[in-house]
Amino acid sequence: MNWDDYPNFTEAEFICSHTGKCEMQASFMEKLQALRTAYGKAMTVTSGYRHETHPIEAAKDKPGIHTMGLAVDIACGGSDAYHILQLAFQLGFTGIGVAQSGRNRFLHLDTYTKPPRSNVWSY
Repeated sequence: MNWDDYPNFTEAEFICSHTGKCEMQASFMEKLQALRTAYGKAMTVTSGYRHETHPIEAAKDKPGIHTMGLAVDIACGGSDAYHILQLAFQLGFTGIGVAQSGRNRFLHLDTYTKPPRSNVWSY
């Protein structure tokens, strides 16, 4: 993947903290870059690619969408979270997780489509 195609992000932001691997999908990164461009402000990635051996994924019955390189968690809260949510819906993100209580506020965004879905959930 050519990270120069995503000027507001670096590969280092998406590397699995457990394995050091990064297998983000270009189709996802294109959509995320479009979101960042529309948002117009910096976005802090708290989780990008996770290998299936990452402790969060290993604890699941089945590895999640982060292991496919189709998901990101973005640190945000308040009006910034609201703005990012609006843009995520407009841009067609298919999975949106909302964590907006406590200290670790973030949004999970993904583009997983099998089976076709449009899901929103809260943590």
